[in-house]
Amino acid sequence: MSAIAYLNFDGVAEQAIAFYSEALHATEVKKVKFKDFPQDPNYPLPENELNMIMESSIEFADGKIMMSDLLPSMKNVTGELMKGNNVWISLVNENKQELEEYFTHLSVGGYVIMPLSHTPWSSCFGMLVDKFGVCWKFNRDADKFLDQVISNHGN
Repeated sequence: MSAIAYLNFDGVAEQAIAFYSEALHATEVKKVKFKDFPQDPNYPLPENELNMIMESSIEFADGKIMMSDLLPSMKNVTGELMKGNNVWISLVNENKQELEEYFTHLSVGGYVIMPLSHTPWSSCFGMLVDKFGVCWKFNRDADKFLDQVISNHGN
């Protein structure tokens, strides 16, 4: 399992990816835009959001940072982006049982933004804010999703 810093941006994630990649001498950069992922025809994203970054990762030395844009259309669910919720800790673990255990323990006294569930981008994904106000993402297979979408779109 790994714990990864996850940075959220207000439409400038692509610029941040370029900046951090250069500053940290990235050895690998992966990024997926919302337009690279099939859209729900019942809830299509506005045109201005399709080029925003849905998920990305940069690897450097022995570290990794993940980044994405917070969609304006999702702010009613996620809240406004501000200092404090722009950095998340992302727990990536193939062991679903362990992921569920961490989720359960960290949610005590906090609140669940999105319960652990199967999503189009992960077999087990969820988000919560713990009792200290720290934001957490849980993902069973983040790298598999990035690799799959990138290989399908050649980004």
